Amino acid sequence: MANHSQLGFQDASSPIMEELVEFHDHALMVALAICSLVLYLLTLMLLEKLSSNTVDAQEIELIWTILPAIVLILLALPSLQILYMMDEIDEPDLTLKAIGHQWYWTYEYTDFKDLSFDSYMVPPADLPLGHFRLLEVDNRIIIPMESPIRIIVTADDVLHSWAIPALGVKTDAIPGRLNQTSFITTRPGVFYGQCSEICGANHSFMPIVVESTPLSHFESWSSLLSS
Repeated sequence: MANHSQLGFQDASSPIMEELVEFHDHALMVALAICSLVLYLLTLMLLEKLSSNTVDAQEIELIWTILPAIVLILLALPSLQILYMMDEIDEPDLTLKAIGHQWYWTYEYTDFKDLSFDSYMVPPADLPLGHFRLLEVDNRIIIPMESPIRIIVTADDVLHSWAIPALGVKTDAIPGRLNQTSFITTRPGVFYGQCSEICGANHSFMPIVVESTPLSHFESWSSLLSS
């Protein structure tokens, strides 16, 4: 859960998000090295007297042509690897369908016969003490931890977007189209997200809450709702 003074990402709770944070740090160090080198060269040119050796130097021109290409390769390879990992869906243990409406979500557990519900934001006047304003819902998504989850996302009216920052998941909900993604939660907990596509007047009031529990708790919850 993010706080007001937080400058970085939320704590990663899925392998994909861990990879994204690691790539962000990698790219940031590359950018820092480039900025430091450029600042050093600018300072050197301002303080030192230019000589003819630096005005026409084939070696320097060769270096500043090849070096940026190497830097781009160092950034592109891990980026492509993460993109392929995010697109890979390998035999999920559970499939969940999320349908965006103005302005609430409907969830269907397609592996169960009659397990679906609507999820509305809890109004601030009805919010229990200690819960988060504009982020809490009346029906949370319950999933088993350390299990591959596939989520199919669509919309009933306008464009929406299903996003959970701590899990590294963001998928657009488009009317008439099914988009899918997958994730694995590495620890139990409650993860908050919101609709990330401007979808109308109450766009800010479409929170998403995912609760990751042990498999035994999920089985008890699912059997209770299915009965």
